[in-house]
Amino acid sequence: MYATEAFGPFFSTVKAGPLPVEVLHHAKRALIDWHAALFPGLDTEAIQRLRGALEEEFGRGNATLPDGQHVTARVAALLNGAAAHAAEIDDSFRDAMYHPGAPTIAAAIAAAQDAGATGELLLKGIVVGYEVSTRIGVVLGRAHYRYWHSTATVGTFGAAAAAAFIYGATEEQLAHALATAATFAAGLQQAFRMDSMSKPLHVGRAAEGGVLAARAAVAGITGSLDVLDGETGLGRAMSDGPEWGALATTLGKDFHICRLTFKNHIGCGHTFAAIDGALALKAKLGIDTSQIRRIHVATYRPALEIACYLDPRTENEAKFSLKYIVATALVHGSVRLSAYTPERLRDDETRRLMDCMTIEADAEIDGWFPGKRAARVEIETLDGAKADYLQPNRKGDPEDPLSDADLDGKLMELATPIVGVEAARRLAGRIWHVESESIRELFA
Repeated sequence: MYATEAFGPFFSTVKAGPLPVEVLHHAKRALIDWHAALFPGLDTEAIQRLRGALEEEFGRGNATLPDGQHVTARVAALLNGAAAHAAEIDDSFRDAMYHPGAPTIAAAIAAAQDAGATGELLLKGIVVGYEVSTRIGVVLGRAHYRYWHSTATVGTFGAAAAAAFIYGATEEQLAHALATAATFAAGLQQAFRMDSMSKPLHVGRAAEGGVLAARAAVAGITGSLDVLDGETGLGRAMSDGPEWGALATTLGKDFHICRLTFKNHIGCGHTFAAIDGALALKAKLGIDTSQIRRIHVATYRPALEIACYLDPRTENEAKFSLKYIVATALVHGSVRLSAYTPERLRDDETRRLMDCMTIEADAEIDGWFPGKRAARVEIETLDGAKADYLQPNRKGDPEDPLSDADLDGKLMELATPIVGVEAARRLAGRIWHVESESIRELFA
């Protein structure tokens, strides 16, 4: 059996019977969080420009955009997948170093609208997409994450698996959809080491590529089934030749969708342990920022490599600046969308704290990555007092999860400026009872 075929039995089992109530509930949590990420993403410059570039595609197809515009499933997946990643608020599965929601749910909704699927089928498709893709991400591992944008590469498999399930693929067609998806998978981390708009487009393309791969497989187009584990396959080309044998051993037993991280701050998630630790230490010391002389943050190496901007001047750079995000959290108490306005970027006290902050990779903390995302923060005050604090996880991780009420609040906070209070509240209610919804009308 090739790695692309390993998911077939699980795929058929989900088709044949109900999923556990807890698993479906976690799929709804992911769907709530996806919408919370979607709406502020729609308002970003990158997505507005992408929408303009695709206008000739509007007015046809069975899928819809949040404003009710009819488009094809591929265009809906592209735009909504990009938007759901653009504001840096989307979910993650820690062990795979991957944000599964943005590409997987965008593709699942687009396929469900295209096929006229039920809400129950949508939820099952989301679960399948998460379970398949996160396992591929875990196998590809840290060697893959060194250069590749995992949400773009691994996300193509989540989108393909979800869409294939919703389009009614067979086990064989699923394998071919994944095989074709592997040849679409792309997205380099270098694309966001410089201020650019490429990063969310990676994820939109993953969602679109997954829908295309699924539709192609259902239409009878075949792929190379050994494309993951073959001699010149994805495992060797984009990782360090990992072992694929245990890929599906826990499928249907350990549901990864029940162990997601939902963001409690806005920005690069690699900074969140440092945020939480800095705020906890500030509260422990009972000080305000004017009393801080020095800050030191020790964390895992990818946090420094990805949240790398030392002197951010734009919104995108600030979202990937460990120094800026920790400093603005200390000054303002949290990191919301308002943290990235031009006025906040020039805030004098935030800049002062950045200047007195040092950061480093800690070998022990780095060794815990990716299974644990931790940071150690030390603060020295003007009177010479010193204290440090180890933050072992992030608020929103499985060890300290956001509640359903927290997720509702996140959706209300982020959707209300775009659609209004009543529409946001109505949308949340519909998602929690999505089994009885018409997916074609979800955005109405």
